[in-house]
Amino acid sequence: MNNIEDDLSIKKNGATFTPILLAEFLAKKILKYNSKETVKVLDPSCGDGALLQGIGKELLLKKMAFELKGIDINYNYLDKAKVMLDHHFGTSRSQVHYGDFLESVSFEGSSNRSPDGISIDMSQYADIIVANPPYVRTQLLGADYSQQVSKKYGLKGKVDLYFPFIKAMTFALKDDGILGVITSNKYLNTKSGESIREFLRENFEILEIIDLGDTQLFDAAVLPAIFIGKKRRTDKNENCKFFKIYQDFSKKSQPDCKNMSIYEALESNYIGNFKYDENAYLSTSGTVKFDLSNKSNWILLNRQEEEFVDKIEAIRFSRIGDHFKVKVGIKTTADKVFIRKDWTICDIVEPESELIYDLISQENIKAWGVPQTDLKILYPHFDNKGKRKKINLEDYPKAKQYLLSNYEVLNNRTYVLKSGRGWYEIWVPQNPGLWKHPKVVFPDISIEPRFCFDPDGKLVNGNCYWMVATKNEDIDILLFIQGVCNSRLMNYYHSLMYNNKLYAGRKRYFAQYIEDYPLPRFSNTDFKSIVTLVRKLNKGSSRDKSSLENKLNKLINKAYGLKEDCF
Repeated sequence: MNNIEDDLSIKKNGATFTPILLAEFLAKKILKYNSKETVKVLDPSCGDGALLQGIGKELLLKKMAFELKGIDINYNYLDKAKVMLDHHFGTSRSQVHYGDFLESVSFEGSSNRSPDGISIDMSQYADIIVANPPYVRTQLLGADYSQQVSKKYGLKGKVDLYFPFIKAMTFALKDDGILGVITSNKYLNTKSGESIREFLRENFEILEIIDLGDTQLFDAAVLPAIFIGKKRRTDKNENCKFFKIYQDFSKKSQPDCKNMSIYEALESNYIGNFKYDENAYLSTSGTVKFDLSNKSNWILLNRQEEEFVDKIEAIRFSRIGDHFKVKVGIKTTADKVFIRKDWTICDIVEPESELIYDLISQENIKAWGVPQTDLKILYPHFDNKGKRKKINLEDYPKAKQYLLSNYEVLNNRTYVLKSGRGWYEIWVPQNPGLWKHPKVVFPDISIEPRFCFDPDGKLVNGNCYWMVATKNEDIDILLFIQGVCNSRLMNYYHSLMYNNKLYAGRKRYFAQYIEDYPLPRFSNTDFKSIVTLVRKLNKGSSRDKSSLENKLNKLINKAYGLKEDCF
């Protein structure tokens, strides 16, 4: 493998330096589980050495014998780490090496050499590994490097660089050794994280998971989580402890709650609301229960939250995915060419009107009412007996002239051409035969649920998802689902079960999450009453919207067998 170039930007190579207070906190957590009197500690992406400094200081306090070893691909970072480690611990206790850790690990156990000529045999080297590996998609590191990493570590699809790091660190760790690693929290509850969740469960006794969410402890925009585990192949992972802290944007936040720092809350295992630096936070703890299938998300719920989820699941008769498939919107990969607000301006040739469609985008969506949009899309596809076809440009001379004026941009989309499609086609056009049907559309990212109903055949942008009713008898079911999705109850359920949050309280609404929403038996609910209220709310002209929403929320709570004030 080729080493990653030193001059990659921090944003590109995923470097996120660990604050020293977090390093010290993690050191204490790790050493709580260590039973060895002499330890070798490894940080395979040591950066400026903060994690090694944190654990080295704790080992000195405990008067233990130890060796610290740091590896990194950046000479500048290593120079800082060496100066700091030599100062605190001396050269006899600490070493740093320039090298690509992923390259140095050999699954056959053979010795490898780093670029500076130092022999690095990583086969079960360390008693403790402490790390904050890079968070970045392997694809961003170059095709050759990405392919070699993926092949060596058995990775498929789009994965983050910390996935192969976790596998490599496991190989470098002795049996019964302790791994304490800071990563992005995405793997806890995304489909792409299934493989790493399975790997961790198969190779570690999982001790603790600490989700630091949107606490902004790092300079970079990451939502970190800490994994602590003991290396041993086991089938005894039924549960483990968790602790999590997130900003609290709910109305339940107490204005007079306790003031403390994030680190004070971590150190004391504080449970409840607190304030720090003018932000409100909520910290909770409990038990992560693991599913035998290894495919389910790692859901971090306290007892009260778990009771709520259990009640919802107990009433479940079906899931949204049993009724409708959730689809992503159109992805043109050339939005400036295909999407405009005004197609009549004089500096362009206006394509034929029958190819221009209204486009729903995330900024146009409200929970209720028909979505209003000023965006329009040139859509060069049509439906032919249920099959998608591209238009013949000779039939649309104005569209042809316009598209040819953008030929260089469109033809540079080599992935479109390699797939066997025309240079002027949309990369993800979806099925043109479905656009005419009623559909529910919602944004990929939103603070609150915004599931709107479109009866008018608009198209949907790629920053949104949609589900469509192709039969008249399914429209009421779709409206019922819209009501459920916009309800306070389901908003709370989503925040618990799919805790894939961004900053400022924004949540992700992936297709896999929405298809998994539980639904009650329609015949046992006030189905018609709920649909009637949703229709009224969708009219958008009602002056008693708040009253209608309250009635709807009460009916949906009743449908799930819950009281309104239970969440």
